[in-house]
Amino acid sequence: MSLVFAALNSGSNANCYYVGNQEEAVLVDAGLSCSQTEFRLQRLGLDPRRIRAIFVSHEHTDHIRGVARLAKKYGLPVYVTPKTGRQLAGLDQKLAVQTLCDDAQIQVGALQVRAFAKYHDAVDPLSFVISQDGVNVGVFTDIGTPCDRLVYHFRQCQAVFLEANYDEQMLEFGSYPYYLKQRIRGGHGHLSNQQALDLFLTHRSPDLSHVILAHLSAQNNSPQVAHDLFRPHMGATRLTVASRLSETPLFSV
Repeated sequence: MSLVFAALNSGSNANCYYVGNQEEAVLVDAGLSCSQTEFRLQRLGLDPRRIRAIFVSHEHTDHIRGVARLAKKYGLPVYVTPKTGRQLAGLDQKLAVQTLCDDAQIQVGALQVRAFAKYHDAVDPLSFVISQDGVNVGVFTDIGTPCDRLVYHFRQCQAVFLEANYDEQMLEFGSYPYYLKQRIRGGHGHLSNQQALDLFLTHRSPDLSHVILAHLSAQNNSPQVAHDLFRPHMGATRLTVASRLSETPLFSV
């Protein structure tokens, strides 16, 4: 049974990533409203009732805006670390909140979800790999630096959502104040296009079939800039740039 996956939205306005099989799925983050999540799933031909759980990477609004409503409407467990959960006022006692931690492995039907810590300016941020039958899909966004844990998991993946947040020159000469530029590039913010490309070139698996560039900045990057940097190096690996405004196609691996 193959894994299917799509970004329902990706960017500082909202993040939501769908990974599943033909019977069940999980969401990594739910930064869209409940209605927009349902609408985009419908356009992809996906039934929201297939979703079995929501995994929260961290507490920033663009990752959690729709969590409480979706969880309540569909009776979904929400997996979150205790520190992150304390930041989410919408996760009240009526929701089935499940505890996550670094290196947790959660079984959701036939899917296995592994969480691991990452560098980001949040209280307890996590990345995720969703697996089934030896196939691994990684959700690697909001990453300040490509640490050893990220490298290890990246090497195992057949498909990845990979952050390419900013172009270094666009950030340097853009309108952001100095403190914000430093926050973005200072090791606990986001990966640049070049950092993402270096990770891909150095550590990609021979089996890596899909790279979806994710969480692009509206001010300090562009889909064309990111695409043009990666395209000459892709070989047989399919390249997609996720949108801040709509869902990607549904992919399969």
